Amino acid sequence: MKATIVVLPGDGIGPEVTAEALRVLGAVARKGGHELRFEERLMGGCSIDAHGVALTPEVLRDCQAADAVLLGAVGGPKWDDPRAKVRPEQGLLGLRKGLGVFANLRPVRVHPALVDASPLKADRLVGVDILVIRELTGGLYFGEPKGRHMKDGHEHAVDTLDYADYEVRRVTELAFRLAKGRRRKVTSVDKANVLESSRLWRQVATAVGQENPDVALDHMLVDTAAMRLVQAPASFDVLVTENMFGDILTDEAAVLAGSMGMLPSASLGAGGPGLYEPIHGSAPDIAGKGIANPLGTILSAAMMLRHSLGLEEEAAAVERAAEAAITGGARTADLGGTLSTRAMADEVLRRL
Repeated sequence: MKATIVVLPGDGIGPEVTAEALRVLGAVARKGGHELRFEERLMGGCSIDAHGVALTPEVLRDCQAADAVLLGAVGGPKWDDPRAKVRPEQGLLGLRKGLGVFANLRPVRVHPALVDASPLKADRLVGVDILVIRELTGGLYFGEPKGRHMKDGHEHAVDTLDYADYEVRRVTELAFRLAKGRRRKVTSVDKANVLESSRLWRQVATAVGQENPDVALDHMLVDTAAMRLVQAPASFDVLVTENMFGDILTDEAAVLAGSMGMLPSASLGAGGPGLYEPIHGSAPDIAGKGIANPLGTILSAAMMLRHSLGLEEEAAAVERAAEAAITGGARTADLGGTLSTRAMADEVLRRL
């Protein structure tokens, strides 16, 4: 097959880990006789430096025309002034909106060889295999109005949490569809005891659940879900929730796997290119040292092979190679080892 992939290395360790994922994708293409064309573009802080904005219209158009988009990470102290009108994260939000991706898939599995890397007791990690689905285009991050104003002699800041029924429906329908290929259980997370938006969320999720009687549905308040992720993470199968709750809960869930450097993600819409990125940030404290864990990005590339390019066999082969590398003792610094970013990718490539 032939495919065009726009690569956005981004900031910090982004270029380092993205380069290793491209090596793996290149090996997959050669082995399977596929033609993958990579087009590198600027997005994030590096785009602010070059163009004054985090995402240019030209780069967005290139992403929209591609078969898939692979992202490293964005942001860093250089652009971290909260008063700044232009921030790297604006590029990420604009990209998600421009691509129409509304669901962020974050699989969380605990590798048996990495149980000791997690701060949780080993017996709580047995059987953990969670797919978190975070709604991406609604909620506090996009609600209007937002801003600041003076009132009663004090400065006020306002963000609004806005959801439409169709936004909730499409992401919960995806959760039920994916649950049917897993253990057939969906946990919908909200704050329906306080928030009107959550009461709408629960109403729609309930309706979708009634349309899918072969999948079990339970509703859980977000504070309870945060506690259960630590107490009994293996009790979850597919967990679906709104934008900000998902942002927070997936970072909490990353601890289960021992390191954020291990976890991939895919952002999907109804059609068009998907967006693939590791869940970790730009980690400016280790940027340029060649010690970042590339597995999150490599596994994100595997998700791209599966969801955007339809190459299930190749995706599974990359995932098996990464798992075999960990089983064989390959470790970067975040996992208590000494391998460099490139050496870790070499371990995956050797097994691929």
